[in-house]
Amino acid sequence: MFRALALSLAQLGDPPILRVFAKSMALTLALFAVLGLGLWYGVRGPIEDLIGERADTLAGAVAVAIDAVALWLLFRAVAIPVIGIFADEVVAAVEARHYPDALATARPVSKPRAAWMGLGSGLRALLVNLVLLPVYLALLVTGVGTAIAFIVVNGWLLGRDLGDMVAARHLSGAALRGWRRSSRGGRFLIGVADAALFVVPLANLVAPVLGAAMMTHIFHRRRT
Repeated sequence: MFRALALSLAQLGDPPILRVFAKSMALTLALFAVLGLGLWYGVRGPIEDLIGERADTLAGAVAVAIDAVALWLLFRAVAIPVIGIFADEVVAAVEARHYPDALATARPVSKPRAAWMGLGSGLRALLVNLVLLPVYLALLVTGVGTAIAFIVVNGWLLGRDLGDMVAARHLSGAALRGWRRSSRGGRFLIGVADAALFVVPLANLVAPVLGAAMMTHIFHRRRT
C-alpha cells in the first residue's frame, strides 16, 4: 500500500492527472454552486416574509452557510461520482507510465458506464452513511469513535467502488468476481487510506484522484 501511495503521489503532477483533477474539481464545485443558488431561492421567500428588507443579503448568508456545511459533509458522496466520470483517464495515465503492457490490452470504459458506476457509488455512500448517522452521533462522546467509524465504513465502500472502476478496463464476469474475492484485503486498505484523506482539509481535494491511482497499482500488482 505504501508503495502504491508513493508512486501515486509522484504522479500527481503529470499533465493527464492534473487535467482530471481540474475537470473533476470544476464539476464538483459547480454542483455545489448550483446547490447554493437553489438554497438562496429556497430561503429568500420565507426570510422576506419575516424581515422584509435586506432579505437578499440574509438569504445569501444562510445559503452560503448551509452550502459550506454541505460541502464538508457531502464532499465525498459527490466527489467520487464525479471522479468516476474521469477515473478511466486516471487509470490510463498510471498504466501508460507503469504498466504499458496492460494498457495495450485494456478496454476503455465509456463515459455513460463510468457515470453510472460513479452514480451508484455516490448513492451507496449517501445511503450507508445516512443509515449509520445515529451510530456516528452516539460515538461523538468517545472523541475519536465517529472519525474511526466513518473511515472504516467509507474505506470499505471506496475499496469496492474504486476497485471496480479500475477492474472494469480489464475484467468481466467470473474473472471480475474472482478478483473481488481475492483482493478484499488490499482494496480495503486502499479504501481506508483514501477515506482518511477525505477528513483532512485540503488533502480531501486530491483524495478522489489519488485513490483511483493507488487502486490501479494494487490491481496490477495483484495480477502479476
